Amino acid sequence: MIGTIVNTIAIIIGSAVGGFLKKGIKDEYQSALFTAMGFAAVALGINAVVQNMPNSEYPVLFIVSLAIGGLVGTILDIDAQFQKLVNRFSQTDLSKGLSTGILLFCIGTLSILGPIQGALYNNHTYLFTNATLDLVTSMALAATYGFGIVFAAVVLFVWQTSIYLCAQYLEPFLTDALMTEISIVGGILIFSSGLSILGIKETKSLNMLPALFIPVLWFAGLALFS
Repeated sequence: MIGTIVNTIAIIIGSAVGGFLKKGIKDEYQSALFTAMGFAAVALGINAVVQNMPNSEYPVLFIVSLAIGGLVGTILDIDAQFQKLVNRFSQTDLSKGLSTGILLFCIGTLSILGPIQGALYNNHTYLFTNATLDLVTSMALAATYGFGIVFAAVVLFVWQTSIYLCAQYLEPFLTDALMTEISIVGGILIFSSGLSILGIKETKSLNMLPALFIPVLWFAGLALFS
């Protein structure tokens, strides 16, 4: 668990530093930070897709995942429920920053495989690396959206702890092929968050979250019937 604890603390520290810096930033500078975060999310999303798409064994799976996942998420209206929750604590645009932060912190190879490496092999390299990246990212997000980004640390802790506790069951199932498909869908979700931040296309990325589970169900079905 030490890796997850370090990763969580890194986000808390980054959020605190970024939130403190935000207080002294003029509006025009905050606007520049919004733009920078938008472009960063777009670049990270594109990078994830470009890196993993050539390795996909099922090139159409991400399309099916986005279609089905988006439909389920829209029916459940996850984005509206999330915004309603966040707005109880903040009247700013925090929900957009938090949704982007949660995607960046939780949907990635390091954040998913890290807890498994820690639980089974006592190897925390993945999560220590992830903590370093998340420290910088949370700092930038908090400087843009405020200290409320710290709530993403809670989501990350619950996410990685769940994986840690289920490590012995998940490890054989999280194959390279599955991680490739999850990374493609996750990259597209991060890309869509970037477009939303930039004001190019208003997207409800959280409504697309169920798309991440479609590749899991697909591979589970293949294992069951093979």
